[in-house]
Amino acid sequence: MKKALRFGAIAIVVLAAALLTYALSNALYTQQPVGFQLVEAPDPGGSALTVDVWYPTDGRPLPTTLLGFNLISVARDGPVAGSAMPLVVFSHGNGGGPGSHVDLALALAQRGFVVAAPMHTGDNYADQRALVSASWLVDRTRHIHSTLDYMLSAWPGHDRIDARRIGIFGFSAGGFTALTVIGGQPDLRRVESHCKATPEFVCKLLADVHSPLLAAASVPAALDFVADVRVKAAVIAAPGLAFTFVPDGLANVQVPVQLWTGSADENVPTSTNAAAVKAALGGRAQLREVAGAGHFAFLTPCGLFGPPFLCHDAAGFDRKRFHTQMNAAVVEFFAKEL
Repeated sequence: MKKALRFGAIAIVVLAAALLTYALSNALYTQQPVGFQLVEAPDPGGSALTVDVWYPTDGRPLPTTLLGFNLISVARDGPVAGSAMPLVVFSHGNGGGPGSHVDLALALAQRGFVVAAPMHTGDNYADQRALVSASWLVDRTRHIHSTLDYMLSAWPGHDRIDARRIGIFGFSAGGFTALTVIGGQPDLRRVESHCKATPEFVCKLLADVHSPLLAAASVPAALDFVADVRVKAAVIAAPGLAFTFVPDGLANVQVPVQLWTGSADENVPTSTNAAAVKAALGGRAQLREVAGAGHFAFLTPCGLFGPPFLCHDAAGFDRKRFHTQMNAAVVEFFAKEL
């Protein structure tokens, strides 16, 4: 009996050691130290926003923080290093969270950027209640304003940020949010006719929650999408609901835009979304179509675990290699434009 117990204990230790080794070998590391904080930003229109913040530090990074499906090596609550740093705010997609693009956040932070990623209240992996409201998308835009207000005035390192150098990154529904932040004015009354004529993933999503956006008569003619003139450049990946900005809802966008889309994206088809944005913005946007990329290819490659529909890509598509290339291009874009 004692021999069996001893064998079982040894097996558990060996298994734990193997799991720890696997986790550490798959953790996300950076060449330059990156600090990380979890903070709360007041939101005048709702409960306080949880915001993940990455930034340059001279603290010692350790692989101890789990975000999304990845273990990351950061200096948790480490000191902020640097001055006059640019700030990039992230807007995650429907059902996502601040960890959805953690590899890009790390890439920016180690190059001298501060990155702030709010969790959109009522539209995240743990809570989808906001989707039943017609103001769901307006609320998302307000969350970005609230996050910027906090980062520039109340975040402990706010005096290290250059308020003249602010950018935004948005994916999917976050791409829609980013477009409104830089001056886009969507007409959400177009959702009903579009979903009847050209149904796509968002149409099913809205139908499942009985969204009032599917009935044009119940959508206010003018929703309060307020642009934020503090944002000077945008990177937008696979923007959802982009067809609502056509034909002239992007006329007021004046900042440079780097636009990404996947050729194999069935959730947010290029033709009715990214291509429509590019056509409307013309020379103000540079469009990069990624061969073989599906919708979720823009999410951080899954490290330790994750559901197949989020983590697996089409045969022959290397998400890790793509993210190495994309992250470098995004960092270069923001470094140039900010």
